[in-house]
Amino acid sequence: MKKIAYGTLMLVLLSTLLVACGGAEPTAAAKTVVLGFTSSKTGAQEVPSTGQTRGLDLWLEQVNATGVKLADGTVVKFEFKTYDDESNKDRVQQLYTKLINDDKTNFLISPYSSGLTDAAAVIAEQYGQIMITTGAASDATYMKGYKSVFQLYTPASRYLTGAVDLLADLDANAKKIAFVYENDKFSTDVVNAAKAYAEGKGYETVLFEGYDTGTADFAPFINKIVGAAPDAIMGGGHFADGSTFAKQLYEKQVAAKFIALLVAPPELKFADIGEAALGIIGPSQWEPQAAYRVETAQAADIEWYGPSVADFVAAYNTKYGEDPAYHAAGGYAAGLILQKAIEAAGSLEADKIRAALEGMNLMTFYGAVQFDTTAEAHGLQVTHEMVYIQWQKDAAGALAKQVVWPSAGKSADPIYPLTR
Repeated sequence: MKKIAYGTLMLVLLSTLLVACGGAEPTAAAKTVVLGFTSSKTGAQEVPSTGQTRGLDLWLEQVNATGVKLADGTVVKFEFKTYDDESNKDRVQQLYTKLINDDKTNFLISPYSSGLTDAAAVIAEQYGQIMITTGAASDATYMKGYKSVFQLYTPASRYLTGAVDLLADLDANAKKIAFVYENDKFSTDVVNAAKAYAEGKGYETVLFEGYDTGTADFAPFINKIVGAAPDAIMGGGHFADGSTFAKQLYEKQVAAKFIALLVAPPELKFADIGEAALGIIGPSQWEPQAAYRVETAQAADIEWYGPSVADFVAAYNTKYGEDPAYHAAGGYAAGLILQKAIEAAGSLEADKIRAALEGMNLMTFYGAVQFDTTAEAHGLQVTHEMVYIQWQKDAAGALAKQVVWPSAGKSADPIYPLTR
């Protein structure tokens, strides 16, 4: 008996020693997940795509500090595989095929812009690889019966409708709208929906004209605007054309009371056009002044996930030396939503993660997120809403963005009417 007790004691002591040295408890398994996407380092989408990529890079840095634990104890960390798509649709399809077949990606993030994303979505669906789309608002991509593509942005059909509501709130007598817009997928989707919405509210469309991508001289369109004498001008397209259009409207002293343009105004670089930026309104997927917080989620009885608005803004500012625009927030949020889906699934199996995305209903610093699960519009964003900014002067006389709509979340009263 004494020998048995002594032997048992020695085994206990040996076991204790092994545990203390780290030899008895198995280390959690680790796995690296490859996340693929393209960005536009050149071409028409360079500016917003750069912001989107920066947001993704910040998310990668933060998530890899701890990793994501699966149900079996495996700790997942992420690495990016990315290429320059040169803002070219054909190149996008080639590169997403390469990402899946050669780089063995596990999941995908979309490029920036609806046109490029639509091209990438074909490839993602063909291979059944889950893709979170960000920087892409077109509704049409999600009307094709896809099952693997999930939209983070507010759809284009709701992109400018809030501007119509704001105009109605400001001036019951304003009735005439001129739509001048870029002839691309995103912009035409937006203005077609806004036109129908406005006319349903009793507005008259006095001009509805598109311009080619890359247009730099808007004089022919401005002449038509002046002849139509609208109360409001809406449209635009992307950063370069929107900035140029706003500048030339100012130089020609066009007398519209209200101007709302796509994409360009929320970008910080829009202020580079100086006084021409003053009073211009733009729809934004997100702004640093946004009032999303844990209490907002609790009031809506949905789950909160991820950092606060303040924490995201501070981390981005520390890393890049500037406040984030909504393209950066959308990039970060795309990674965050995939992270949440993996956590909820407890697995890297595509079917389980797809189910987690389909069942998602939560709020983040970026706002509410929920996806349509019907056959007709699978993956379309359901709950995320736009905010509308306007460039105004701060106390020091410098140009600054203010949230002016919806009224419950505004940081300043709108400038109305515009004076030139």
